[in-house]
Amino acid sequence: MHAEQHLRITEPTLKSDNQTPIVQASRLRKIYHSASDVEALRGVDLDIVRGEMLAVVGPSGSGKTTLLNCLSGLDRFDGGSVMVEGVDIALMSDRERTAYRGRHMGFVFQAFNLLPVLTAVENVEIPLLLQGIGGREARRRSLDMLETLGLANRAQHRPDSLSGGEQQRVAVARALVHRPAVVWADEPTGNLDTEVTEVIVELLIRMNRDGQTIVLVTHNPLVAERAQRVVRMRDGRIESQRAGHAVIAGERA
Repeated sequence: MHAEQHLRITEPTLKSDNQTPIVQASRLRKIYHSASDVEALRGVDLDIVRGEMLAVVGPSGSGKTTLLNCLSGLDRFDGGSVMVEGVDIALMSDRERTAYRGRHMGFVFQAFNLLPVLTAVENVEIPLLLQGIGGREARRRSLDMLETLGLANRAQHRPDSLSGGEQQRVAVARALVHRPAVVWADEPTGNLDTEVTEVIVELLIRMNRDGQTIVLVTHNPLVAERAQRVVRMRDGRIESQRAGHAVIAGERA
């Protein structure tokens, strides 16, 4: 996919065929301990439905990224519970939690987090190799994913020879290649211009239409409106929830 290509948009249709929660947070609390303790999450309750695209918005310091990090097991929390696919992540050891994330989750960050010494395809292979998938099969799947995202001709390039938009598409490919249960995206378009932002968001929406659960944190209201549900946070609590305004229209004109 190139920046000049745009997918058609229509009015939202919230998924109603499968309302099974894949992530369930109950009374979730997180405190950052310092000279003066900061309660970043204050009893958050949130269910994320399997197959939905959820945007988390709110002012700086509202707890958006902290919520994503606690839900995904990147950070420990101080109270409440988080269940992912029916598994209580708080009961896992650090090693178990790391392994679980590697098998069942994908991550896309604002800073891309690509390994600079590896080519694009080698970066995409990492989750597959960590799962013990053989090198030849991992390479095949990674090349297929890069081709799907319009990067087949950039597979052998290292990150420093890719544009910001290309690097973020590689990061999206890496997050999706092992077919995770959930993709967590923290400001995935924060460093990108408007045109490239459109491309990245459309990629995420297209994958969501194929059944991928996606949770993204964003400051950009135009990005948030493309999700099926928008959760607004303020002062460590969920202030409101509502439907987004647009999803991909598939093959319709």
